[in-house]
Amino acid sequence: MTFLRSSRETRSAALPSILAALGVALLMTTIAEGHHHHKKSEQGQSGQFDYYLLSLSWAPTYCLTHSDDSSECSSKGYGFVLHGLWPQYDRGGYPDRCVTDLDLTSAAAAKGRSLYPSERLMSHEWQEHGTCSGMTALDYFRTADQATAAVKVPAELDTPRSDQSFTADQIISLFQHANPRMPEGGMTVACNRANLSEVRICLTRELAVRACGPGVHTSCPNVALQLPASR
Repeated sequence: MTFLRSSRETRSAALPSILAALGVALLMTTIAEGHHHHKKSEQGQSGQFDYYLLSLSWAPTYCLTHSDDSSECSSKGYGFVLHGLWPQYDRGGYPDRCVTDLDLTSAAAAKGRSLYPSERLMSHEWQEHGTCSGMTALDYFRTADQATAAVKVPAELDTPRSDQSFTADQIISLFQHANPRMPEGGMTVACNRANLSEVRICLTRELAVRACGPGVHTSCPNVALQLPASR
C-alpha cells in the first residue's frame, strides 16, 4: 500500500536537498566571482575606459595544477608571463566583451602568439578585454607588448631556479624598488592559496604606472607566499 506524505512531511524531507542545492549554487557563485580579477564587469562601449590593469601570471604556480598544458608547462622555464591587459574604470569595475566589428586577424594572431603562453589564452584575452580597447586586435596586442616592457621585473623574481618565499608586501616592495615611479597603491598581488598567482600593475592609457582604482586589491593571505621555481 502506498501512503501519501503530508505537505509538512514533504517539505521536511525536501529541505536537506534544497539546502544542498543552494549551497552548491552559492559555492559556484563564489568560485566564479573569485576566479576573475576584481570587481564585476559590466556591458561597456569599446574604447570607453580610464586606465589599464596589466596582469602578469607566475607560470610555475599555474603549472602545479596544469602540468598537461604543454604550451606553458613543458619545461619552458617561464617565470612571469603575460596574462592580460585589461581596460578599467576609475569608479571601479571594468568593461568586457564589448561589441565591435574588429576581428582577430591572422596578423594579430601571429603577434599574440609571440606574447601569450598559449593561443587559447591569447584568443580569450582579445574577446574578453581587447574588444573593449577601441583598437584593432593587432594594435591591442602591440600595446600589451609595450605595457609588459614598461614594467621591470625585480631581479629576485626573474625566473629563479630555486623556490622562493616572500610576503605580498615584500613582493610589492621589490616591484616598487625596480620601478621607482610606481606610486603607493599602484599594484596588487593575487594568490592561489599561499602560492603566488599573479601581480597586477595599474597603468595609464599612455602606459605610465599609476594608482589603482576601487575594487583592485591584493587577495593573498597574510603569510609568507610560496613562489615555485621556474621549470
